[in-house]
Amino acid sequence: MSSWILIVLAITGLVLLKFGADWFVRGSSSLAYKTGISQLAIGITVVAFGTSSPEMVVNILASVKDSPDIVMGNIIGSNVFNLFLILSIIGIIAPIKVQSGTAWKEIPFSLLAIIILAILANDTLLFNSKPSVLSRIDGIILMIFFLMFLFYVFRQLGKEKNVLPENNPRDQISGLKTFLLIMMGLAGLIAGGKLVLDNAVELAVRMGMSQKIIGLTIIAAGTSLPELATSIMAAIRKNTDIAVGNIIGSNIFNILLILSTSAIINPLQFSTKFNFDIIVLSAGTLVLLLSMYTGKKKEIDRWEAIVLLLAYIAYVIFMLNS
Repeated sequence: MSSWILIVLAITGLVLLKFGADWFVRGSSSLAYKTGISQLAIGITVVAFGTSSPEMVVNILASVKDSPDIVMGNIIGSNVFNLFLILSIIGIIAPIKVQSGTAWKEIPFSLLAIIILAILANDTLLFNSKPSVLSRIDGIILMIFFLMFLFYVFRQLGKEKNVLPENNPRDQISGLKTFLLIMMGLAGLIAGGKLVLDNAVELAVRMGMSQKIIGLTIIAAGTSLPELATSIMAAIRKNTDIAVGNIIGSNIFNILLILSTSAIINPLQFSTKFNFDIIVLSAGTLVLLLSMYTGKKKEIDRWEAIVLLLAYIAYVIFMLNS
C-alpha cells in the first residue's frame, strides 16, 4: 500500500472522529440534561470510558502479542497527550472553569493512580528485584483502586448540580435519539481512531521509528484522538465540565482499568526508561492541581493553557532527540 493511500485513510479517520465527537458530546449532554446528573459526572464516566476504548483495544492486542513497551508507552503517552496537549487546546479555546469536586478529589485521584503505578512497576529501583514487572497481582491492585474510584463516582452522581442551561432546545431530544447519538458517536470515534492509528503507525514504521517512540507518540496520540475531538467539541459547545471530566476520567481509566487489564492478561516487563515519562506526567498533574488556585480560582486561564502546550512541545522534542 502506497504512502499516499495511508495518508488518505488517516484523513478519513479524522473526518470520522470529527462527526463521532460531535454526536457523542450531543448525546452525552442530552443524557445529563434528562437524568439531572452533572456534566462532570457524565464526562468522568460515560464519555471517559467511551473515548478510552481505543486505548483498551490497542493495549489488549499489544498485551496478547507480548509487546510491553507498546502497552506502557500507549498509556503513559496517552495520559501525557491528554493532560498537556488536549487540556491546553481547550483552555486556549476558552478558559476552563472547574467544579470544586474535581479540584479536590478527581485530580488528586489521578495523581494517586500515577504514584501507585510507579511503585508497583519499579521492582528493581525500589525493591532491588529483577526484572521490574507489572505482575498479575499488581494488575489486580490497580483494578481494586479502579473499583474504589467507580464507587466514589457513583456516590457523587446527582450530588452536584447539573449546570446545563434550562430549556436548551439542543438538549431536549428524545431518549431514542440520545441513545443513537451516543452509540453512533462512539462508533465514529473508535473507527476514526483506528483508521488514523493504523495508518499513522504504518507510516512511522516505514520511517524507522523505535517501538518506544511509536508507543509514546504515534500510538498514544492516535488512541487519544477521540479525547481530543470530544473535548474540543465539548469546549466549543461550552460544555467545559464534559471536556475536563473526559480528560481526568480518561487518565484514571487508562492507568487503573486499561493497564490493570493488560497486566492481568499478560504480566508486563517494565523498562525504567519510562520513569522519566511518569515524572513528566506526575509533574503535569500536580501543576494542573496547583493551577486551580492561581489566577482565577478553579479556572485554567489561557496563559496556563499556553504553558501546558509549550511544555508538551518541549517534551516531544526531547523524546525525539534522546
